[in-house]
Amino acid sequence: MLIETVNSPADIKASDINQLTALAAEIRSGLMNRLSRRGGHFGPNFGIVEATIALHYVFDSPRDKFVFDVSHQCYTHKILTGRKAAFFDAAHFGDVSGYTNPEESEHDFFNVGHTSTSVSLACGLAKSRDLKGESGNVIAVIGDGSLSGGEALEGLDFAAELGSNFIIVVNDNDMSIAENHGGLYQNLKALRDTNGTAQCNLFRALGLDYRYVADGNDLAALIEAFSAVKDTDHPTVVHIRTKKGKGYLPAETDKESWHWHMPFDPETGKTLYTGGGENYGDLTCEYLMKKMKADRRVVTMVAAVPTNIGFTEEKRREAGAQFIDAGIAEEHAVAMASGIAKSGGKPVFATHSSFFQRTYDQLSQDLCINRSPATLLVNTASVYGMHDITHLGIFDIPMMSNIPNLVYLAPTNCEEYFAMLEWSIEQDRYPVAVRIPCNGVHHTDKPADTDYSALNRYQITQHGAKTAILALGDFYQLGEALAKLIAEKTGTAPTLINPRYITGLDEALLCQLKADHDTVITLEDGILDGGFGEKIARFYGTSDIKVFCYGLKKEFIDRYALEDVLKANHLTPEQICNDIYKGE
Repeated sequence: MLIETVNSPADIKASDINQLTALAAEIRSGLMNRLSRRGGHFGPNFGIVEATIALHYVFDSPRDKFVFDVSHQCYTHKILTGRKAAFFDAAHFGDVSGYTNPEESEHDFFNVGHTSTSVSLACGLAKSRDLKGESGNVIAVIGDGSLSGGEALEGLDFAAELGSNFIIVVNDNDMSIAENHGGLYQNLKALRDTNGTAQCNLFRALGLDYRYVADGNDLAALIEAFSAVKDTDHPTVVHIRTKKGKGYLPAETDKESWHWHMPFDPETGKTLYTGGGENYGDLTCEYLMKKMKADRRVVTMVAAVPTNIGFTEEKRREAGAQFIDAGIAEEHAVAMASGIAKSGGKPVFATHSSFFQRTYDQLSQDLCINRSPATLLVNTASVYGMHDITHLGIFDIPMMSNIPNLVYLAPTNCEEYFAMLEWSIEQDRYPVAVRIPCNGVHHTDKPADTDYSALNRYQITQHGAKTAILALGDFYQLGEALAKLIAEKTGTAPTLINPRYITGLDEALLCQLKADHDTVITLEDGILDGGFGEKIARFYGTSDIKVFCYGLKKEFIDRYALEDVLKANHLTPEQICNDIYKGE
């Protein structure tokens, strides 16, 4: 195999087209080996194999610097830059992340997992190069709908001002995660349809030179195009038309399902995932479909991740105009939701916790200052959520709970979640965020409250004495287990409380606890710094009550094992008991 001789980009420089074509096939076999057994971003990586080979054939990494947008399309780049064992040898699958990572290789410059950032990051590399009087090419690779993100447009708008070598490879496969949304993609289509000659050209309008490659999976055409722009003295866009999932028919046919895929049988394409049962994505979709059919004012909104709440292509078609995919534009989605709510609509915007981080200004300025009664569904906001360093969902509580006027709710079970969601959609006084549970679908036979208008009223679910446990959201089940263990250990059942509201204190209840409690334990599924527990501790600061706050350390963790993180943060009932009662 040719791949056995490739340990760095320099090893492909002397290859001819036939050898490079054979190398592409071998690389796809490595991708298949890893992705079929481990899962990951399939379509983006299969589609960009030839383009990545051509980039490394023409340019001289790491002197010439590549920045991959989202970087979930970087697997071929990793194979060519000394990390092929992570794709061909199962024993080394864990050696690399699913994104570019400077800790892995000198050929990676940023740890990138959010989209629309490559042009801005690469602009910085180019500017620094110019200021220092250095040479070398800087290449930003952007695709999979990333142009719909505001930062990508800001970067493109600035790029022409560099006035020096800067190459932007637009990997156009006519897809985002699902279908593309936004008017600029009409221009990309016009450029594709005219072989790059359409009079209306977004990139030229922004002052950028432009070159089109009709077949972005043709190695010879790619090498020619990249060679033509290498060492250029001005910013240039190379627009390449690729096929997402190329080389594997199921992925070419069903691009959305194969953007990211669970482990599967390569022969049949059938997933090897044996899970199933209830999940909040499907349940939320079913609920919102009924709401939209019953009330034309209800609008479901996402930002390029429709299946995060179960909206498959079929469900999106069924919902029609009441379903909005804003593209990779979370900021726009929050501001638009505020506008819909302000004029009497009932918007529900759902996305992942780490993506809400991009919307802080809109949450504060456009939504909460204006008191627009929109509903936000915060998904994977949990240590039980996504494990990649770029997608951690554990930072939302300090960020969102400290914005005035926002009501942030943390349900503990399925029935409570949908009761909160129903109340939020139907009320017209507050912007409301609801943390979608992430630790499995837990049910209860106890009726859930239907009205949350009396803000910051905690719920006592077990009356006890001496010790009170405030178990927030996903950690309520941990609180139940802890309460049982404390009762067994001390002979006295503790009080167990479901706080429900992340954004405020139930001061009356907290004062009441002073009468017959001397210890308060807070449990929160997020970082402690600036979080829920600190507010409780501050309330009791001048009293004799001891407060023990349990949550997560403020740190970036990557590809972690859940059990290890829970133990490291003393988030097991046994550890908490030992901490508090170690002298008894």
